[in-house]
Amino acid sequence: MFKFVKYYSNLNRNLLKLIAAEYFLQLINTSFMLIMLIYMQKEGYPDHESADYVSFRFLGVLILSVPLGLYIKGKKLHPFFKTAVYFVPALAWIIVQAIHQHQSTLLYISMFLWGISFTLIQIPVLPYILRNTHAQDRTSAIALSYATFSFASISSGFIIFILRNINPVLFTEKLLLEILIIISLAAIFFIKSMVPIEEHFEQDNATRWNLLDFDWTSIIQATVPTLLIAIGAGLTIPFIGIFFYNVHQLDSQNFSLIGAIAAILVAFAAIQVPYIKNKLGFKTAIPLTQSLAILALVLMASTELYKNMHAAIYIAVACYIIRQPLMNMAGPMTSEVVMGYVGNKNREIMSAITAAIWSGSWFISSRIFKVLRESGFPYYQVFFITACLYAIGVILYFALVIKYNIKLKRGEIE
Repeated sequence: MFKFVKYYSNLNRNLLKLIAAEYFLQLINTSFMLIMLIYMQKEGYPDHESADYVSFRFLGVLILSVPLGLYIKGKKLHPFFKTAVYFVPALAWIIVQAIHQHQSTLLYISMFLWGISFTLIQIPVLPYILRNTHAQDRTSAIALSYATFSFASISSGFIIFILRNINPVLFTEKLLLEILIIISLAAIFFIKSMVPIEEHFEQDNATRWNLLDFDWTSIIQATVPTLLIAIGAGLTIPFIGIFFYNVHQLDSQNFSLIGAIAAILVAFAAIQVPYIKNKLGFKTAIPLTQSLAILALVLMASTELYKNMHAAIYIAVACYIIRQPLMNMAGPMTSEVVMGYVGNKNREIMSAITAAIWSGSWFISSRIFKVLRESGFPYYQVFFITACLYAIGVILYFALVIKYNIKLKRGEIE
């Protein structure tokens, strides 16, 4: 059962401290995912209006991602982490207060800037891992970094559930978000305690801004499936909380508990990724996990059609809990395939483009969600669109894995 442990024993302390800091910042991200939209709805914001505000978080990342990816090529990455650990909590605090005060302009601006500040750790972390780990440790390091979202979901979910059940009048969604933001300040300690090391990278300032220096054919081939998955995810993931709240009447504490349970499975699945990859290989593991996740999403969304039946909520919850680990399990594997496929000189720009795709797609998807909900589309129809986009993305990822294996056999991938 614990065969996976050996895959993490060789990771260096600096990397573990970075991942710990990432975990504490993810407490904010996951708590926003779990209860911020419920908090906004209780403060009087309809879901389409909340989607409008949330979209500005992704707009900020979209604008900054590619310039940042170009800028960090040939640069030390530690200073970006130091900046992120201060600005992410500070701007999150402003967002919570702006929602409560109904300060629309401040909310738009703080959402926009929060997205940018989170990017300062989100984009450099993968290049940092690739620069400072041996080839045999990369899958483990990437998987552990991905697992921070799951571990943070577990922690924030249980904190919300326990405190809400102790005193729901005292521990409002606003106070819970504030508590988790304060806890996230621990990230500062971990980043400041990282031992200064010589980061391993090729310093080539002359070509940093030369777009012709990149292998755009490989980048585009690796980008398309990510784009489809990201657009689909943007129509669903930010809004699952209000799907359960409005369709199945699950309040924040109950949904947080479900989210925490799902996150436990996600975390366990994530740390099993190196073992699964070695057992099944990318060609089987990626499409298998993603396809099962799509099926679970369709079944979950379908419960809206029979929501008055007693069994509907249990089916929806079960599908949600199953879907989470399956889809997230594929993430570290697709990242390794993508980064290996595009090659060393394209890593930073690929990391930036990936972040831009996710945030840009989620910005666009949030706007689409707003329009669809205003037009009267039920949640299940929106989620079915996600399933269709996912399915096409899975097929394209499978094709990319085949190309990756060909490059690997030729010795073109480290």
